[in-house]
Amino acid sequence: MHGLSWRFPEWRAAAIFGAVLIVCAAGPARSEGSDAERLPGEIFRDCPDCPELVVAPPGEFDMGSLVKPTEQPVHHVRIAKAFAIGRRDVTFAEWDRCVAAGGCKFSPPDQGWGRGDRPVTNVDWDDAVEFVAWISKTTGKPYRLPTEAEWEYAARSGSTTPYWWGQDVGVGRAQCAECGDRDPGRTVPVGSFKPNAFGLYDTAGNAAEWVEDCWNASYRGAPDDGSAWGTGDCSLRVLRGGSFADKALAVRSSARFRYDEDVRYYANGFRVARDVN
Repeated sequence: MHGLSWRFPEWRAAAIFGAVLIVCAAGPARSEGSDAERLPGEIFRDCPDCPELVVAPPGEFDMGSLVKPTEQPVHHVRIAKAFAIGRRDVTFAEWDRCVAAGGCKFSPPDQGWGRGDRPVTNVDWDDAVEFVAWISKTTGKPYRLPTEAEWEYAARSGSTTPYWWGQDVGVGRAQCAECGDRDPGRTVPVGSFKPNAFGLYDTAGNAAEWVEDCWNASYRGAPDDGSAWGTGDCSLRVLRGGSFADKALAVRSSARFRYDEDVRYYANGFRVARDVN
């Protein structure tokens, strides 16, 4: 992996298996400061009730895997600019504020599991786009869904293994059907497990996450610059990360899925992203 060789305040870097692992030791989120002052690893919010964001650094990585045809061919992607991405999935509390403000029309059911800080689910891709449009208007900042490449880059956070923490899913690392016995068969509050090296929570399991891209059955012809793939079957949109209901294979950093953009499902949610320069 290239492009991650500079030093970050309160960060440290270590070479692991030829990649660079960035370990975050950042402090609490702040709301002051301009985008031009944002540093990689910085955690911030654009308003007191806005999702917490972390600045992901520019860099390069190999996207995909040899495990499934939909994850092939493995291709090199260069992320030229830093971007901000939600540290956690959007929660029911954040979604309910959007509904109360009139920015989101649909109030999704919570399956009886509770709302609050659990990831919002039962939202389709169109709902997620409605939320980012509302928060963009509210804050005056360019919120959007992450691209598929940005999502995998941030989820890997410098790792080259199937999971950001290593080769095997193990126990107690994520919320999935083969991840241990922690309140199985449902979501858990966001941030219940350790974050990855970029400071992101729940990139494996809990709620599957919508990204911007249209569905393509392989990576043949995929962008190599981190941008969204805007061609293909755009009635289907990409989901990443797997969910609480999925087996270990589906929560790998490279695993990808598709779903109808206008169909809601009880395991599907999302996290936000936005440009910072």
